[in-house]
Amino acid sequence: MTLGAKRDRGGGFTGETASPAPAVRFAGLRFHPVDVDEALRILTERPSGAAFSAFVTPNAEHVLLRRKDAEFAACGDTCLLSSNDSRILLAAARLGGLDLKFAPGAHVVDRLFKDHIDPDTAISVIGGTPEVIEALRVQFGLTRLFHHNPPMGFINMPEAVAEAVAFVVANPAQYVMVAMGPPQSEKFCQRVIAAGGATGIGLCIGSSINVLTGHSQAAPDWVEGSGTVWLYRLMREPRRLWKRYLVRGMQGLAIALVDAARLRLGLRKAADVG
Repeated sequence: MTLGAKRDRGGGFTGETASPAPAVRFAGLRFHPVDVDEALRILTERPSGAAFSAFVTPNAEHVLLRRKDAEFAACGDTCLLSSNDSRILLAAARLGGLDLKFAPGAHVVDRLFKDHIDPDTAISVIGGTPEVIEALRVQFGLTRLFHHNPPMGFINMPEAVAEAVAFVVANPAQYVMVAMGPPQSEKFCQRVIAAGGATGIGLCIGSSINVLTGHSQAAPDWVEGSGTVWLYRLMREPRRLWKRYLVRGMQGLAIALVDAARLRLGLRKAADVG
C-alpha cells in the first residue's frame, strides 16, 4: 500500500491501495463483501501511521441498533472495513441475490494474531481483564502491548471516555483492539475519530481475545459450520444473551428478509450505499 493513499467518503482508500471491495447496503447496514483472507489483506496492508479508522463486523443485532443510534450507524457508514459476521444475514441476503461473503471478527482476529502480528507489533487493547491481556502477551510474545480497561458502561461517562481516547492517542498502535460488544465498541471508535490525533485501526472485536486465549470456549466446528453459533451461545448464557438473539436479533432478521424481498423484486439496488 502506498503512503500517499487518499481516503474516500466511506473511510476506505483510493488509488494503489488495499481498498475494500465496493460497499453494498443490506438491511440498512453497509457491507464490504470480503472473505477472511481479503479482510486480512486490507487490514495488514494499511500503513500503521494512517489516521484512525474502524473495522466492524455487523450481524443481525446491528440491523436494529443502527436504527436506534445515529453514532453507532455513523461508525458503520464511515469505517475502513465492514465485513459480514452473520451466517443468518448471509443466507437472507442470498435470497435477494446478494452475496455478502463471510468474515467474522473472531476468525479475522485469530488469523491476524497467528499469521500476521509479530512480537514487536504495536497493539493497544481497550477493555478486557488484566489476566486475559497478560495471557495474550505471553501466548504471542508481545513486547509492545498496551492495555486500558475502562469501567463498565463507560461510553456514557464523559470523563472515562476522554481518558480512554487519550490512551489511544498517547499509545500509537497499528491495531487497537476494542474488546467490548456493540454498540459501545463502535461508538468508542467514533469518539476516537472525532477527537483526532490517533492512528491505527480500531477493531470492534467483542470477546474474540477471550476465545483466542482460551478464557472463553469457542463453538465447535460443526456448530460454526451450521450457522447456529447464536443458539450455542444462547444456551450457554441465556440470561445475558436472550435479548440480543431473541429480541434484537430476530427483529433484525425480519428487517433483512424484507430487504431481501425488495432486492429480489427489483425495488432497489444493492449498490445503493448512501
